[in-house]
Amino acid sequence: MTGPEGADGLAEAAQPGAGEVTATVIVDAPVERVFAALTAWERQSDWVPFTTVRVVEGDGGEGSLVEAVTALGPAVLRDEMRVVRVDAPYEVGVVHCGRLLRGPGVLRCTPVERDRTQVVWHEWFHLPGGAAGRVARPVLWPGSKFGLTQALKKFARLVEQGRLP
Repeated sequence: MTGPEGADGLAEAAQPGAGEVTATVIVDAPVERVFAALTAWERQSDWVPFTTVRVVEGDGGEGSLVEAVTALGPAVLRDEMRVVRVDAPYEVGVVHCGRLLRGPGVLRCTPVERDRTQVVWHEWFHLPGGAAGRVARPVLWPGSKFGLTQALKKFARLVEQGRLP
């Protein structure tokens, strides 16, 4: 298969892009529970604003295709990600392989104390060029470090309250 999601397209998308965003949060829960909540893909809809997430191919593990659709008024952004690596309960790697959002991402869970876990979400997006790129850059999901950090804070609260996974 070639194209945006084919073998050639996935390898191209897996190269880090110029748009980079990182956010982190400490969760008062054991690493296994945090990782399970983080990789409960469809539950991301509970903590990523304006976004519906679903697994469209596979079981959510390595090789799966996950789709996140963010809608704010008439603006809709579809983000397709291929899960390329799972090292439970510590790390999951994805490659954004859609038409607009492309590039690798990693979600890391690091135990920092017996029942505390640091979550780091890091993305490297290929950004569109020209006028479209200048307009899209500040609003692309996850949009900004602030937006991603706020989502992770909500994630942490839900895990700590036992509402995730």
